[in-house]
Amino acid sequence: MTPLIFTDFGFSKLTTDDYISLIAASTNAFNGALLARRPDHYKHFTVAGIIVLAYAGGIGGGIVRDVLLNKLPAPLINPWYLILCLAAAVIALIVDYYAEQRFKDGLFQFMTAFTLPWYAIVGAKAALDAHLGYLAAVLIGIIATTAGRWIIDVACNVVPKQLVRGEFFVVSAALTGIAYVVCDQLGVPVIPATIVAFLVGFGFRLTAQTLGWEEWEPWEPENLQTGEKSRKKLGEGLRAEFSTTRSIKETTK
Repeated sequence: MTPLIFTDFGFSKLTTDDYISLIAASTNAFNGALLARRPDHYKHFTVAGIIVLAYAGGIGGGIVRDVLLNKLPAPLINPWYLILCLAAAVIALIVDYYAEQRFKDGLFQFMTAFTLPWYAIVGAKAALDAHLGYLAAVLIGIIATTAGRWIIDVACNVVPKQLVRGEFFVVSAALTGIAYVVCDQLGVPVIPATIVAFLVGFGFRLTAQTLGWEEWEPWEPENLQTGEKSRKKLGEGLRAEFSTTRSIKETTK
């Protein structure tokens, strides 16, 4: 009997769902490695440690999704998940090493917006394929999108982003899942539905980052000074980043 694990390395047998899932895994692994290098997460990680965190960001959400759907996790069947996530982690380390101004505010925020919708789409579609309800599809999309970030934050001893202000991190995932479910129920094919859902999630998150939109927070307990760290808007981060890069170049002439 032919074993199920890692039976085919060819791209020829991959489905559209597989390609979308691989995009989700590799882009989130890239983002996970960059996140591990940020000052608020960095804990003197080794190269192996950063790669592990990249895998957590890349395949963590997919594994949680498959477990909820009572399926064998895709990375245990398709080796391309592990290969592409490793490649993404290596590229992220190279970028981090050679960049004059590392991904801190502007470009890192852009990447978080770009990587966010993919797992929401994959999770919602997988739930619909499993004949679950609309709310369950959106919920699984949210969990698949945010689980990897939860693992990284906990590993780095940081409060998970789902629980604090984060430019509508969870809401963006929810809107992406809702958009995909609506397109699916209207009979829109997978690829156009994916594009529409991606644009909804990506567009909303990018807008929130650009305009500084934040989740609503209840009143703080009396005599509590939290000292919440302020975040730059996307445009401010990009301007600061590129102006710093120019200053570095000018001083090195």
